[in-house]
Amino acid sequence: MTGSIVSIRNVSKSYYRETLEIPVLMNISMEIAKGEFIALMGPSGSGKTTLLNLIAGIDRPSEGSIYVDTINVPSLNESELAQWRANNIGFVFQFYNLLPVLTAYENVELPLLLTSLSKRERRSHVEAALEVVGLSDRMDHYPKQLSGGQEQRVAIARAIVTDPTIIVADEPTGDLDRVSAEAILHLLEELNTTFEKTIVMVTHDPRAAEQAHTQRHLEKGELL
Repeated sequence: MTGSIVSIRNVSKSYYRETLEIPVLMNISMEIAKGEFIALMGPSGSGKTTLLNLIAGIDRPSEGSIYVDTINVPSLNESELAQWRANNIGFVFQFYNLLPVLTAYENVELPLLLTSLSKRERRSHVEAALEVVGLSDRMDHYPKQLSGGQEQRVAIARAIVTDPTIIVADEPTGDLDRVSAEAILHLLEELNTTFEKTIVMVTHDPRAAEQAHTQRHLEKGELL
């Protein structure tokens, strides 16, 4: 690990319900090193998913700055932000978010349709990503033909197919049985150690958090 790839400086986030201000994060500052595998932990409502969304450029802070690889992400306009996310962030969600009418191959290919890659180049990337997650023999299967663990592997292949700077994972094992969850955590660990991917994972499961290098805890919007 060398240097910080994410620098969060004095970040606060509030939402508004009519005239009522609801603070979610309060004056958060932290650094995430390149090649780090960090687990953000905390009870429901502690702000951990909000912080993940800010790092990924899905949401904007009310105050403060978030630098990812020297880019001040909240300063980008919506068009720039969409392009930045496509190039730099790989998303893994709790419920996979696969399109049921597309095969595993087609689901993984989706992010590449926004690039200038040729059909042959896209195929090379998709096949490589599916090989990394151990699903080369399932590329023509639809989500309903896969187990939950296999669906999450497809989702991870989709997240890495663009070779992102950071993988953000929101409760990636939350909908899986214990055996499947352990396999997914092992895969994330392999992506981190073998492919040197920086991973930011939200979880409430201590067993999942143990796979990370670093654990940071949020409590009522504050970083402990």
